[in-house]
Amino acid sequence: MDFMELISERFSVRSFSDKAVEDEKIDLILKAAQLAPTAVNYQPQKIYILKSDDALNKIRSVCSSTYYAPLVFLICSDETKTWKSPMEKGYTTGEMDASIVCTHMMLEAWEIGLGSVWVRLFDSREVAKAFDLPKHIKPICLLPVGYASDDCVPYAPWHDVYRKIDEFCEEL
Repeated sequence: MDFMELISERFSVRSFSDKAVEDEKIDLILKAAQLAPTAVNYQPQKIYILKSDDALNKIRSVCSSTYYAPLVFLICSDETKTWKSPMEKGYTTGEMDASIVCTHMMLEAWEIGLGSVWVRLFDSREVAKAFDLPKHIKPICLLPVGYASDDCVPYAPWHDVYRKIDEFCEEL
């Protein structure tokens, strides 16, 4: 698929079928995560694959926005591997890198016929506690993934309404 076509057709899926995602497709999504650019290529992402009943029930207990997807990626930043700015004390690229990784995963999912939705409606401390994550692993976002249900449509009626480029872009 042409990239511009892919990004114009993709939408956040919030209604999934119960069909399991094949391991081969999970592998492709993880390959996209591996190839995603990160600061200095430090690759600080830590991704947990949640597909067992136990793991899915845990994430659903702390986040109501997984939409009963059969697969949820918990995308985290390993704070021991992030690039740290020498110019701005306390600034690291962990959240940014994890976001770039998630974007690549989301786009690959669509390319291979799967829907997804980026989720940040959770308390990262609760997620870390539910999965007993080490202190240096920071939950950044969830990516519920699966086959869209037959009646799935974009949630927002303004899904395909965009600001004009000159409204958000300015040459200096």
